[in-house]
Amino acid sequence: MQRWRWFALAVCLTLSAIFIFPGSSLAQKPSGEAGRILLLPRQIVAGDRATLAVLDVSGRLAPGVTVHFSNGEKYTTDATGRALFVAPLNPGVIFGSLEGRAGRVPTTILTPAEASSPSLRVTQAPRIASISDRFALAGNGFCGDADSNQVMMGGKQAIVLASSPVSMTVLAPLEQQNGAVTVEVSCGRQTAPEFSVTLVSLELEADSAAMAPGEKRVLTVHVHGSAARVALEARNLAPEIASLNGKVLVRATSSGGAENIARFELLGNKRGNFMISIRLIPSPFTPKGAA
Repeated sequence: MQRWRWFALAVCLTLSAIFIFPGSSLAQKPSGEAGRILLLPRQIVAGDRATLAVLDVSGRLAPGVTVHFSNGEKYTTDATGRALFVAPLNPGVIFGSLEGRAGRVPTTILTPAEASSPSLRVTQAPRIASISDRFALAGNGFCGDADSNQVMMGGKQAIVLASSPVSMTVLAPLEQQNGAVTVEVSCGRQTAPEFSVTLVSLELEADSAAMAPGEKRVLTVHVHGSAARVALEARNLAPEIASLNGKVLVRATSSGGAENIARFELLGNKRGNFMISIRLIPSPFTPKGAA
């Protein structure tokens, strides 16, 4: 049995704990095209600016990717893997999709009146977030241009991937450690009241040998940084090699306590390498001073 820990690198923004094991050919890995993920702010504001991002299968920001919206607009990510756009004027739900790929990502267009606030505030944040994965913030007064926002966690600057005046998708500072940190959010001269988030890391304990047909295997995920029970999501990125309880996506809750673990079961389909992406599902709360 071996334990594998996934670290985010400055030149490789790893946004999910993806565990890849020896024993497979490169052909068994999903292609960059197949693995891309579109990140849209959950809500945008009519006529106002917003920023989207595209990630590849390894969580790297992906430049040069065209994103189509259901209203006919399209944008291409720049060298940073993001694109600045202006929200349509008509309120409602709009969908974004990646060129050449099935599947759509929704975002809700609010009216300026619905999004208005006399000051910058964070109305929803995760109590516990993964140190190597993205998480969402909701509020008012954010900058639609992602780089104009400043999110400090424990005195270190986080990375804003996608944003709108009412929603942000954030990655914790790459050098941050586990545990509770104070979060400060600002846009221009406005700063929201501080709040606290607990950062955790995920570690996988599993047999690293290649899977065999009919073989059963248990993956144990260790949660470091909190004794609280957390929800985890496992996604099977190589279903032809192994079955994850017969599904592509499986959720489980960790045990909590000093040895905070969760387990997922695999069944081999054919000999080769399995690849599982494991993410923490944040539990949101309303920070004090948000009302």
